[in-house]
Amino acid sequence: MNYRYQMSSISFGGPLTPVVKKIILTCVGVFVVQLVAEDPMIQYFSLIPEAVLGNFYLWQPFTYMFLHGGIFHLLFNMLALFMFGCEMERHWGSQRFLRYYLVTGIGAGLCVFFIPSTYHIPTIGASGAIYGVLLAYGMTFPDRIIYMYMIFPLQARYFVMIIGGIAFLSSLSTANTGISNIAHLGGMVFGYLYLRVKPGNLLYPIKGAYYKWKLRRAKKKFMVYLNKKERDRDKNHMIH
Repeated sequence: MNYRYQMSSISFGGPLTPVVKKIILTCVGVFVVQLVAEDPMIQYFSLIPEAVLGNFYLWQPFTYMFLHGGIFHLLFNMLALFMFGCEMERHWGSQRFLRYYLVTGIGAGLCVFFIPSTYHIPTIGASGAIYGVLLAYGMTFPDRIIYMYMIFPLQARYFVMIIGGIAFLSSLSTANTGISNIAHLGGMVFGYLYLRVKPGNLLYPIKGAYYKWKLRRAKKKFMVYLNKKERDRDKNHMIH
């Protein structure tokens, strides 16, 4: 009975957790600065692939996720972060949550580079990282109830499938809607890889190739040593 209640319970974030609080304060603070100096902030700290590749603004895949395009953009992102991020931080711990948030946010930004037509267009917002948090929530608490559009009750697993499907289909469209659907999808993809693929598995082929190279090198040195010994022995025999 307790198990059934726990798995189908409804959650709304709970108390504000340390990392989520710092992210929200940072985003709000940056937004205030944007209101004062919008153009320079967008130029230097949004994600513009053309600037990253041409001017080496290598910080932009990190800084873009703290900028927002308006008060409602900021509010909706921070509300979603509060609702789902707080519980994930309590479940994982602050360090792992922050690492996951940054990986999915930066990964979402890197996916923007796959769309050459947007190379000169600034991308801003925490949505990519938040889509990653939504994916993690759905995988961790699949039976929790989420009200889609505040009306339709869905289990978290189906909610994540639906928003993932929408992001995927939207990313296939060539229409300029002002929304970076590829970043949304990228946040979920990087989140899934982070949760499902162990770092050791990703490095295994590299480690394997390195150890094979070392083995070949050691064999080569050993053969050189043996050949030298044989030459020295043959030379000594000739002298005697």
